[in-house]
Amino acid sequence: MRPRLTILLVAILLVAGFAGLNWSEFVRPTPLSFGLFVMDAPLGLILLTVLTVTLVAFLISSIHMQTVNLLDTRQHSKELHAQRELADKAEASRFTDLRLHLDAQMKEIQQREAITATELEKAVVAGQRELRTQLELMNRTLATRLAEIEGRVDARADQHARVPGSSTILS
Repeated sequence: MRPRLTILLVAILLVAGFAGLNWSEFVRPTPLSFGLFVMDAPLGLILLTVLTVTLVAFLISSIHMQTVNLLDTRQHSKELHAQRELADKAEASRFTDLRLHLDAQMKEIQQREAITATELEKAVVAGQRELRTQLELMNRTLATRLAEIEGRVDARADQHARVPGSSTILS
């Protein structure tokens, strides 16, 4: 129980116990002045009735405040839930936008890589072509030189063979 309710219940029990123990005095008539007239009435019973009415008014006011507070809390909870859903939707939208942005960036990077790879392949093909051309040129040059050297060797061998007394070993 809440402390306030506990204190209220203890106070009601104390007043009820006090009234029960002194009930004969509570209902004894006493001359009372109401300003314009004087009347015989039980003062204790009137005060007990006023206390009871005040207590009932306090309880009704307390229940009313708790009800209003509960309704406000419920309304705030609904608004908070709506705001959370809105924030979740906005966050999901941001994630979707981020995903789309990242996908676009990845496509752009892949296109750049494809272009770079194509340029690299072209450069490799051009380098291979140039290398083949140089190898063919070297091959022709070597073939020409070898033919030239063979021609010289043959010419010397022929010269050597014409000279009397020279012996050549031909294999």
